[in-house]
Amino acid sequence: MSTAYHVPVLFDAALDGLALQPGGTYVDCTFGGGGHSRGILNALGAGGRLFGFDCDPDALPNVPADDRFTLIPENFRYAANFLKVHGVTQVDGILADLGVSSHQFDAEGRGFSTRGDGALDMRMDPRLPEGADDLIQRMDQKELTQLFRNYGELPQPHRAARALHSAIAADGKEGISSTRRLQDILGPLAPPQKRNQYLAQAFQALRIAVNDELGALSELLKASLKLLKPGGRLVVISYHSLEDRMVKRFMRAGNLDGVIAKDFHGRSLAPFDKVTGKALVATPEEMETNPRSRSARMRVAARNAMAA
Repeated sequence: MSTAYHVPVLFDAALDGLALQPGGTYVDCTFGGGGHSRGILNALGAGGRLFGFDCDPDALPNVPADDRFTLIPENFRYAANFLKVHGVTQVDGILADLGVSSHQFDAEGRGFSTRGDGALDMRMDPRLPEGADDLIQRMDQKELTQLFRNYGELPQPHRAARALHSAIAADGKEGISSTRRLQDILGPLAPPQKRNQYLAQAFQALRIAVNDELGALSELLKASLKLLKPGGRLVVISYHSLEDRMVKRFMRAGNLDGVIAKDFHGRSLAPFDKVTGKALVATPEEMETNPRSRSARMRVAARNAMAA
């Protein structure tokens, strides 16, 4: 792996969280540059297995030459189905480092970053039928308002939606097709001294919608209930409150509502035991050397005996 592609966040903490067993079977849901995967492989013995998922073809050159590793070039939301194809129905650990890789942010043509100017695409999987430019064209003002409110938590999201619709009317068929054009439209709406934050939140909202990121995370979390063996570890690194809140609730209760079911005697039926209390964060040293880690929050839970 070239460190220029992506520096794995919370590397040691994530591997510790998995409680790796030499002969275990593990899943790296977000292979990317392969940093976490290589760490897992280094801890596995000859009988261990690791499956990586990544729907971005740019990740393919990073695949290690290791018979114990299998890359599945699909979205991790389909993990259970594709693992079953490979004869695997249960695993010892699942790692998901969510969000966008450093490589994806730096590739201007992908449209993920507010730096530079590129096509307003934002698809992690180029096979998806709709990029961010098409999404903006398709959605009406009310839908865009909800998108910016729910996924970007923008102040006064209706203003952003109205500005985009006005720009679409002015731009004609070409629409809003570049990241620079999007910034020119939304930048003037940002609160004083918070332009970069405002634009980052707007880009985040569009990216989440284009890739259905919360839907994919929801499906993975629910699949983990059957995929993890008793004692198996679920390790999730998230980068914004929408993801972290979902993970926190799921690890607490085994459902997305966060409501713990109880049996007739009032005993908890929660299928996970917390391994970490509060979310783990990067050290000051890691934040200094890897700025992407500043917003990272890692939670770890173990599938309890109810999985039997």
